[in-house]
Amino acid sequence: MEVVLINRTTVAVADEVAKQLEAVVQAALIAEGMPAHAEVSVTLVDDDEIQVLNRDYRGKDAPTDVLSFPIWEPEEISDLRLHPERYPERPLLLGDVVISVPTALRQAEEYGHGVERELAYLCVHGVLHLLGYDHEEDAARQAMRDREEAILAGAGLVR
Repeated sequence: MEVVLINRTTVAVADEVAKQLEAVVQAALIAEGMPAHAEVSVTLVDDDEIQVLNRDYRGKDAPTDVLSFPIWEPEEISDLRLHPERYPERPLLLGDVVISVPTALRQAEEYGHGVERELAYLCVHGVLHLLGYDHEEDAARQAMRDREEAILAGAGLVR
């Protein structure tokens, strides 16, 4: 599984943090049954850039922590899980995750954990959105949160 990590933020991201982000994305893809040739891009940006994306794509003119841009519809992802042989194209692009590093820094402080854990959480959250998860309803929100925490725990990132 390939993770393309792009840092367009003014905040320096240590190599070990970048490697950890790649690892949690891969862990999420494996946990969700994605084929080995799946690919996700993760772009780290500043608040100004994510605010433009949030405004243009969601109609919300404010910074946010993470945005996901899936290529596949949820029913296609379900089919991909059941029948990966139907999707031989390599690489199998799943979509893009965009994370605001300044927002992640503020949230890490607010929630009382390290920025590494917050960035990893946002990566996993974004990837699960690419794979059809949402948090509009209470049950879906809890299912997504449980999945996020299980994946992060598997990577040794507990609260």
